[in-house]
Amino acid sequence: MSKETIQPGKFVSLTYTISDSDGNLLEQNDLPVSYIHSGDTELIGGMDRAVLGKSAGDKVEMTVPPEDGFGESDPDLTFTDDIENVPPEFRQVGAEVQMQSESGDVKTFYVTKIENGKLTVDGNHPLAGKTLTVIVKILEVRNPTPDDLNSDQGQGGFPIN
Repeated sequence: MSKETIQPGKFVSLTYTISDSDGNLLEQNDLPVSYIHSGDTELIGGMDRAVLGKSAGDKVEMTVPPEDGFGESDPDLTFTDDIENVPPEFRQVGAEVQMQSESGDVKTFYVTKIENGKLTVDGNHPLAGKTLTVIVKILEVRNPTPDDLNSDQGQGGFPIN
């Protein structure tokens, strides 16, 4: 019996790690992520192509440049203000701030820096502008069951945004 390989329509279960170009671990997912290959899920940085034809037990390492991952960092999404103008609950690095544009769109910004009485918030994804190393361990490849097709399993994976 030959090993099942990842092809369109196959159920895939995997774990992954994401590191930056300096080797710092940014994200580790030891709980299996499952999806239907070539389904509705869009995988980060060409991962669909990188895992195609692979089998359970295989390990795939790939480099994802910013344009294929979380995009370039947009300086127009970074704002600095006097800390006195910021409510106290947001005066810590990592705090999430919801901001609404004039058109009514809501976006999450993160406090990224506090120094010299100034506070900086950034609306870019924390991984924007970074070249990433993604290591994928393929755990399972098989035909999907009716339950797989009708559940949220087809929605897993590595969304781009």
